[in-house]
Amino acid sequence: RIEGLENTDKAILIDQSPIGRTPRSNPATYTGVFDPVRDVFTSTREAKTLGFKKGRFSFNVRGGRCEACEGQGQIKIEMQFMSDIWVTCDVCHGKRYNNQTLEVVYRGKNIAEVLDMTIDEALEFFHAHPQIEQKLETLSLVGLGYMQLGQPATTLSGGEAQRVKLATELSRRATGRTIYILDEPTTGLHFVDVERLLRVLKLLVQKGNSVFVIEHNLDVIKNSDWVIDLGPEGGDGGGKVVTVGKPTDIAGVKSSYTGQYLK
Repeated sequence: RIEGLENTDKAILIDQSPIGRTPRSNPATYTGVFDPVRDVFTSTREAKTLGFKKGRFSFNVRGGRCEACEGQGQIKIEMQFMSDIWVTCDVCHGKRYNNQTLEVVYRGKNIAEVLDMTIDEALEFFHAHPQIEQKLETLSLVGLGYMQLGQPATTLSGGEAQRVKLATELSRRATGRTIYILDEPTTGLHFVDVERLLRVLKLLVQKGNSVFVIEHNLDVIKNSDWVIDLGPEGGDGGGKVVTVGKPTDIAGVKSSYTGQYLK
């Protein structure tokens, strides 16, 4: 039985599954920052002169995209006995758009060049646009400043996809009543990135939300408010609640392997 459900409005699982299955999916589209970026290009003098609307700068619909690759920048080659492979489109050379669309520039950059920017570069480039800046800041905050704005979803690791999802949640208006569930978010992360992740999780908690993390990383466990230690062994020898409490409490339980390493 779960008590206190009246204090929550939703539960969100932030896992390491892909943010998309094709190169058209990327951090810019997933987080929603691409919409205001397209608004910026639509408002330029060149776009108005040519009669280009917002849809012209989308690679999901006909008009401004490269039709050879349908705006993916890559073409999939299906292999009979191996995994399918993606090769760069030889018409647009990975730029996703046709030449007419690429003639429109903002501050000397066309839409394809903006998508090629890293998150940190784009953050500086769009400093005069608060709506764009706010979404990019959350991506940088979770340690993705090095990632290209338009990096295809098919090239992201599980950990990177998870942090894109985390940044998306951070950029949304907080209700303070959300439960977030993360399954081993530190997998494959450098200890510096683990530190960044902890800061982000604490931000979610400070907004009144609850964060449940399934984790073996001791740094995450030490920074938790409450620990449920399952064990005592793995597999058939586990699955039982060994002990519960604050990390300092767990450290004093002799029967807890986790507690022994928390000392």
